Amino acid sequence: MEKIRTILVDDEKNSIVILQKLIEKHIPEIEVISTAQTVEQAIEEINSHKPDLVFLDISMPDGDGFEVLERTDFKDFGVIFVTAYDQYAIKAFEYAALHYILKPVEPDKLVEAVERYKETSNEELVKKISALSTNLKNQPSKLILPTSSGLHIIDLEEIIRCESSNNYTTFFLTTGKKIVVSKSIQTYENLLKDSHFCRIHNKHIVNLKFIKKYVRGRGGYVVLSNGEQIEVSEGRKKKFLEKLSQFTIN
Repeated sequence: MEKIRTILVDDEKNSIVILQKLIEKHIPEIEVISTAQTVEQAIEEINSHKPDLVFLDISMPDGDGFEVLERTDFKDFGVIFVTAYDQYAIKAFEYAALHYILKPVEPDKLVEAVERYKETSNEELVKKISALSTNLKNQPSKLILPTSSGLHIIDLEEIIRCESSNNYTTFFLTTGKKIVVSKSIQTYENLLKDSHFCRIHNKHIVNLKFIKKYVRGRGGYVVLSNGEQIEVSEGRKKKFLEKLSQFTIN
């Protein structure tokens, strides 16, 4: 079995020791060839050893993980981000469809992250990291949609609505384009719930910015800017109207 040559980057020596022991126990195909505790050390070790994979902590005393990625001359390696719990940072990772593990590292999450690394090309990784960097510097504004044909990086402002079909979700964009993703609408409800989107029906999430009219009824329906009429379910009506009211006031 060909080894995955790996560097561990973390400002805490204890975290490196723990991660290395977990790797030795649960992922024997990984060979840890070096470690680093600062941005400068990480850049030097990556350029020197040219690893296949880097476990990269986000926060370090002399910078962050993104500086490491920007400044290395050698670029042809995969990345698994390691981070302490930070709700905003995690949201950004999810928007960018990037894999990460939280501290303290759990063995099953570690194994899962490595399996996903094996399935991700470096070209896809570059696109995801670019979107992640943008979202971390600002409010999350870009969403990566993985499809069978590749990655689609879209602005939230482009999404008019999402529609569920079994375990697939279709995104309807302002350009008229449709993108089908093999994830449930529940996934995107959880991801978008803190922004200007609202699930108004079991099958539908709408961007509140594109609602032109709400027509009352038992549940009623909304008229969107593209002329579509989308039903509001009776059970979701109250929460929808509350969010719509807050959105229009803001």
